[in-house]
Amino acid sequence: MSRIGKLPIAIPAGVDVTIDGSTVTVKGPKGTLTRQFHPNIAIEKNENTLSVTRPDDAQQNRALHGLTRSLLANMVTGANDGFRKDLEVNGVGYRAQKQGNQLILNVGYSHQVVMDVPEGLTVEVPAPSKIAILGSDKQKVGQFAAEVREKRPPEPYKGKGIKYAAEVIRRKEGKSGKGK
Repeated sequence: MSRIGKLPIAIPAGVDVTIDGSTVTVKGPKGTLTRQFHPNIAIEKNENTLSVTRPDDAQQNRALHGLTRSLLANMVTGANDGFRKDLEVNGVGYRAQKQGNQLILNVGYSHQVVMDVPEGLTVEVPAPSKIAILGSDKQKVGQFAAEVREKRPPEPYKGKGIKYAAEVIRRKEGKSGKGK
């Protein structure tokens, strides 16, 4: 039995879960999420919990069991609390700003990098060197954060670039042998 798959998912107050065959819809204060799941995996709703079961121990069903439970738990968490990714912009003259529905980055190129914020996400720029990406869909939040970071990944010598707030950059020493 899957250690993750057998855990029940608590449904908080204010969140409504609708199961229609293999389609699950979760409505909450932060938004509505809908996802189609594999028909082999059974999803049951009991009062304030969701449970996920599999028909047998076939390899595919074992793999889908934990995955389905994790995706469902992320949907419930996202509809209730939402997800957040924080990014930091490091470097002299590097900065970020928000204009309307666009994120504008000055990260050492001869031009500004303009990125459109996807639907369902919110971008906040509390300071020129900080970016916060918020949304109810964990996959969308993580994907957009990765796309922003990709515009100028941090380099190991001076640490310049866009990095996740919790990310640690392994620094390199640089050239040696100056005194020879």
